[in-house]
Amino acid sequence: MSNKEEKKQVAAAEGDSLRPTEDKDRTMGTFGYMSMWVGDGVNMGNMTLGMSVIAVGVATLNMWQTIAASVLAIGIISLIFALNDRAGYRTGIPYVVQLKMSFGDKGTIISSLLRGVPAIIWYGIQSWIGGTALNEITKILFDFDNVAVSFVVLLLVQIVISMKGFHAIKWVETVASVVLMLIVAVVFVILVKDYSGEIVNNWVKAEGTWGLEFFGFVMVFMGNYAAIFLSAADYSRELKTGISDKKRGFLYFGPITLAYGSVLIVGAMLAVVTGYVNPALALPALLDNQYATLFVSAFIVFGVIAVNMVANIVSPTYVIQLFTKLNYKIAVTITGLLAMVSFPWLLVQDESAHGLDMFVLIYSAFLGPIVAILLLEYYVFRKQKVKVEELYKKDGQFAGWNPAALIALFGGAAAAFVKVDLAWIIGFVVAGILYYLVTKFAFKGSRFKKDTIFEEK
Repeated sequence: MSNKEEKKQVAAAEGDSLRPTEDKDRTMGTFGYMSMWVGDGVNMGNMTLGMSVIAVGVATLNMWQTIAASVLAIGIISLIFALNDRAGYRTGIPYVVQLKMSFGDKGTIISSLLRGVPAIIWYGIQSWIGGTALNEITKILFDFDNVAVSFVVLLLVQIVISMKGFHAIKWVETVASVVLMLIVAVVFVILVKDYSGEIVNNWVKAEGTWGLEFFGFVMVFMGNYAAIFLSAADYSRELKTGISDKKRGFLYFGPITLAYGSVLIVGAMLAVVTGYVNPALALPALLDNQYATLFVSAFIVFGVIAVNMVANIVSPTYVIQLFTKLNYKIAVTITGLLAMVSFPWLLVQDESAHGLDMFVLIYSAFLGPIVAILLLEYYVFRKQKVKVEELYKKDGQFAGWNPAALIALFGGAAAAFVKVDLAWIIGFVVAGILYYLVTKFAFKGSRFKKDTIFEEK
């Protein structure tokens, strides 16, 4: 079969947005790509994580420990991104297709849902927070007060924007990255200028801990990106070709350090000064003027749109397309509607906080094993070589289930629940060991009906 015929077959097998992205269709340059990760890093959820190192006015971690935990987490995030983005960057395939290499055509159902469902729920949670902030703006400017209406309006706006695909994400993130970083910079200047003594005494000089709690915060900081770097192929396939692996690694480390790192640090400083661990309460208390509510609300709305565009819309949309064969616009609309009915207003209540934390820990226990399986499959077993057209054939090389991947996935997740605070790393390590041993010795490479990986050329 000629290369041209293979491309036609691939395009016919899946919707246009799931077919491999060709070089001529990749429109995102390095600046746009970095802006995307800056915009994603600056949001209320990330600031709340930074504030969490301060408990009831007492620092669990001091400044140096917070910086160390942040740098270690960002280093792990960037490393996984740089490794896991390569399949998508080199072949143009999305995450849901990449999964077939490890889990098989049918096994992809389980592994893709473990990424898609949490993203939809977070899409709803972020949009409800943003809708609440938008409602504050409409109350002040138009004397209109209805959170439910604001929530629906914000979701509809995001659906319309996301229908444009990565073309829309590119300009939204470029604008958001500039605006949000300016806001963080303003808050930082105010904190340093007016409250430096308080910050030094109650955070910089605090004893803190380098024990288990320190590593727990590393996992918390890193776990916030666990679902995103798992589906790294969804983003790297849109990046223009010709960028080396090392340079792409910097495209993650640079902007994530700038955005995520600064937001974590500013969040901790804000908690020390105000005594709040909720930025929606802390920012107005810090600014203390009649425009504070508008300022904070605009920050929240921008942050919600930015993080949803990157983290919570693209991947579940591709999952829906994989199962339904619907086109991108219909699938992205369904994603928004599912987020609308995910009852986010229940999950963001104070009494639901513990349940929400458990939800994050539970899905992290599964995401660590999946990324370990993907990396072993691509680098160790397939030596970064795969026949792309086989991934799109219904009865091809990757038809059926891969028992080894499922054993490793659930075995790693089970081990992760032994120490939930370290769920991601435990699941990652245990699943990686299991996948290698089971594949190498129990199945001896023959996992699929027509696939023997040790003979892959």
